Amino acid sequence: MTSATRTPESTTATNSTAAQRSCAGVPEIVLRRPQVDDGARMWEIARDSHVLDVNSSYAYVLWCADHHRTSLVAEVDGRVAGFVTGYIRPDHPQALMIWQIAVDAEARGLGIAANMLDHLMTSVSGIGIVGLTNSSAGYGNSTVTEMHTTISPDNSASVALFTSLAQRREMTITRGDFLDAGLFPGDHEPEDLYILRPAS
Repeated sequence: MTSATRTPESTTATNSTAAQRSCAGVPEIVLRRPQVDDGARMWEIARDSHVLDVNSSYAYVLWCADHHRTSLVAEVDGRVAGFVTGYIRPDHPQALMIWQIAVDAEARGLGIAANMLDHLMTSVSGIGIVGLTNSSAGYGNSTVTEMHTTISPDNSASVALFTSLAQRREMTITRGDFLDAGLFPGDHEPEDLYILRPAS
């Protein structure tokens, strides 16, 4: 995962209604689960980021259909301006994998990236990410206790984003080798795996 947020954003957490009300010129920000008709806009944001690996528009529409419980979009004044896509790892059903996170250029500086991750953790359990059962997704009775993501070595902003999240949530964060650059066609950085776990 290569985040389209290249500068660290505010770490102010969203409130329990996932909305910041407009007042004194402050935009209204609403976080919600994606719907299938959000897929095209998510594709546009990924394309316009010039940072993310852009998938087909079909992939984003399908993601909204099948992985909406573990993903979010952010609306700014009624228009989708950011998204985070996630899924439960089949071989690690205790882990929520964050695949992509992006914020439209015009909406950066509002803390949206940090807020989306905070809200997604809260929405999948009530307290952090601990407590989401995956029986409905075919993973038995496993409980999500971890958040995983991959970050390329040159993306210091994403490292800072997830490190800050771990600190706010009192979780540990570790890095390990995962996907070597040789696995990808063309010029692609390796992808390191970052794992956030509850502090024991």
